[in-house]
Amino acid sequence: MAIEKVRTYFQQFGMENRILEFDVSSATVELAAKAVGCAPERIAKTMSFDLPGGCILIVAAGDAKIDNGKYKQAFHTKAKMIPAAEVEEKIGHGVGGVCPFGINPGVEVYLDESLKRFHTVFPACGSSNSAIELTIEELERFSGSKGWVDVCKNWQETAGDGDRG
Repeated sequence: MAIEKVRTYFQQFGMENRILEFDVSSATVELAAKAVGCAPERIAKTMSFDLPGGCILIVAAGDAKIDNGKYKQAFHTKAKMIPAAEVEEKIGHGVGGVCPFGINPGVEVYLDESLKRFHTVFPACGSSNSAIELTIEELERFSGSKGWVDVCKNWQETAGDGDRG
């Protein structure tokens, strides 16, 4: 079970007890926000893409959408999401629980700028009813991110000062 892979991953940092498990689904941004009790934009959604030669994950704020032009500029190819039926095999977690922790070897992780307006965010933990609250610095560290990218749109309208104020 993918949540167990994530729990094992976080054990090396002594953080496995910070994983939240819900009695309700957290498989979508809206459901996760309701389960956690936060604004939808603070859900750190993880999107999976095929690239020539491999797969990548982009972690973005819940209100952000991929901007095809920005994506192409950053990755030199058209944005092509991995078909839902192939996500678990290629990434290591199924749709609804995809996260940047405990993933298959060779999958690269990128964090989108849309997350930087928050002090903490809630990514999934491998199942459709889990999450963990992490600071942006913790997300950066524990995701093994290759770096920050600016590949999303529609979030600037709600940028405000997030939860920092």
